[in-house]
Amino acid sequence: MPDNKTKYVFVTGGVTSSLGKGIISASLAKLLQARGYSVTIQKLDPYINIDPGTLNPYEHGECYVTEDGAETDLDLGHYERYLDRKTSQANNVTTGRIYQHVINKEREGAYLGKTVQVIPHITDEIKRRIRLLGKTGDYDIVITEIGGTVGDIESLPYIEAVRQLKWDPEVDCIVVHLTLVPYLATSGELKTKPTQHSVKQLLESGVQADVLVLRTEHTIPEDVRRKVALFCNISKDAVIESANANTIYEVPVLMQKEKLDQVVLKKLDLPLREEPEIQQWKRFLHRLDNPQNHLKIGLIGKYIELKDSYISINEALIHAGVENDTQVEIDWIHSELLTNENVADKMKDLDGVIVAPGFGERGIEGKIIAVEYARKNNMPFLGICLGMQCAVIEFARNVLGKKGAHTTEINEQAEDPVIFLMEAQKSITEKGGTMRLGAYDCAVQKDSIAFDAYQSELISERHRHRFEFNNKYLKDFEKAGMKASGINPEGGMVEIVENVNHPWFVGVQFHPEYSSTVLNPHPLFVKFIAASLKESLK
Repeated sequence: MPDNKTKYVFVTGGVTSSLGKGIISASLAKLLQARGYSVTIQKLDPYINIDPGTLNPYEHGECYVTEDGAETDLDLGHYERYLDRKTSQANNVTTGRIYQHVINKEREGAYLGKTVQVIPHITDEIKRRIRLLGKTGDYDIVITEIGGTVGDIESLPYIEAVRQLKWDPEVDCIVVHLTLVPYLATSGELKTKPTQHSVKQLLESGVQADVLVLRTEHTIPEDVRRKVALFCNISKDAVIESANANTIYEVPVLMQKEKLDQVVLKKLDLPLREEPEIQQWKRFLHRLDNPQNHLKIGLIGKYIELKDSYISINEALIHAGVENDTQVEIDWIHSELLTNENVADKMKDLDGVIVAPGFGERGIEGKIIAVEYARKNNMPFLGICLGMQCAVIEFARNVLGKKGAHTTEINEQAEDPVIFLMEAQKSITEKGGTMRLGAYDCAVQKDSIAFDAYQSELISERHRHRFEFNNKYLKDFEKAGMKASGINPEGGMVEIVENVNHPWFVGVQFHPEYSSTVLNPHPLFVKFIAASLKESLK
């Protein structure tokens, strides 16, 4: 019998990268979930890094953190936002982690002196990781997205593992292949040849696609669908159009119209059950398309060139905007280019400001300048992680008069180290998976902006940092008007700071953006947008 009767769907990509495998995977999962199935999604990343934790955001976009402290691919954020379900470290596997596990076993003598090879040892470990969720998670369906593009050298072991699983009598699985059908303006035609070649390349690895999803900028006519089906050994009903959408949140509705969920269930020999109940999702889309208000929010960061570096913040602002019937326009402001001379010009038209997380010295003075402008001009402010630390540094320098205030991350000899290295981090030398990661509790003061948002005296949020507020300075800060409204109950670490002399000024050491979903927007972002709306209407 299959693993707990769990069925598997593999999502591969061809022709080019960035076609949207993650969004298609999440949309399919959403529709299957809406039909009453228990579904989760897993991402297999072909790169040799153990995880994205040490990758520059320019390389791979945002590093998403799960509640159990795994540094993972940003697609896991999409999975959580669509399904409204938590993921874990089991939902993201890299080649680096696969090889590390196999090499460690070899060092332990687990292979009894045998030659360790890609087949069977690496592929066996890939299959073990894939089936782990099915065996332990009590899921009806596990969707596994394979990163990269068919034909990449890095992806070959994963495609081979899929081939082996398709022939395994204990595993019930299908393959959904996402390809591109480009439109040539010169001839006025949709061209299917790239798709044909991609499917044949998959076939050369011994894997026949069961469903084809065709990314396109134009409607795919019936004769083109028939042609693709004929050339790719597939039934016409399993050729799915995925046209460009106005927003990624429209894709589940488009996939429902294309009957992707029905085709997949038929291929898996599972009953359709009830029609997908996605009325809440459609109401969200309606409100997204019909905002009553408009706000411009400044996002101050140093990775502005690649907006995927802040994708969870961007999505959290969309969710919070819809909750407030407001279209949120983000003004992406590069902190490295922000100076005392140009800050007023760049920020005067903003309705609110977020200072983004990050690491290192580059752009930090620009972030501090942005904080000062927001504080002095009563502009609603949300500082996240390093953004919160910049708010602390700015307050120390310009309100407490401690001109030598800084974080020891940047200046180890700072005259006033108001932000310093956590005690638990001082003995750590290795990078990658060694920060304070995952969910930690925070006790919230009742008389605070934070409590107004959360309506709870105890919350849990996800973290990713090494440095913290220096409690030696806490009394000075609170006397001057910056209070610690959130404290970690175990270690006494300051988690939330608020400026009591400001309409809405909050800095958080954690990452609230990771927890915002379509159906449950994060309360801090909702209140931040509400405060920005209130100030804009004055």
